[in-house]
Amino acid sequence: MRYRKEHKQATKQRIIEAAGRRFKRDGIDGSGISALMKDAGLTNGAFYTHFTSKDDLVALAVADQLQAQNATIVTQAAPGRPGLEQIVRWYLSARHRDSTDDGCPSAALLDEIRRCADPAKQAYTDGVLLVIDGIAARLAPDDPRSARTTALSAYAMMAGTLQLSRALADRRLADELLEQGIRNAFTLLGIEHEHATTVT
Repeated sequence: MRYRKEHKQATKQRIIEAAGRRFKRDGIDGSGISALMKDAGLTNGAFYTHFTSKDDLVALAVADQLQAQNATIVTQAAPGRPGLEQIVRWYLSARHRDSTDDGCPSAALLDEIRRCADPAKQAYTDGVLLVIDGIAARLAPDDPRSARTTALSAYAMMAGTLQLSRALADRRLADELLEQGIRNAFTLLGIEHEHATTVT
């Protein structure tokens, strides 16, 4: 019985992770249950064993994507300003821009999340605040809550910059936009300008 429960949970997690990648690539509305289940290597019939609806899966996938972003990027960054610089440079890198499937769910899905049911919006809010609080803790270690709005503002600016860079047909212009975005984020977050001129 224990094996079955663990196996069911592992299967559910596999679907959530596959859905997160598919949503970011094709959009929430552009991803049907059939495609989502095929990505996870399962039949359509198995869907309702794990989820009550597609909206249920969307909320779980959005939360999972933001938790993964926090775990792999934010928590791995150094403390203080050096960590802020690492986060900004990672986020506004050409590699991140070109890796939609493995990239930020905010840059890929914000417009659709706005139209989702309340549980998905709440999952997004909770997940993004996890990321934001990690940024705020580096911005104002003694009082992270005081820096939450600034951190959210910087994150919003970076997400918009990444979206626009992905949409531009001119690769050189797209790269220049990322570089300018790094400088803009550094200014907003109070990172020294001399560091901002050296873009990797």
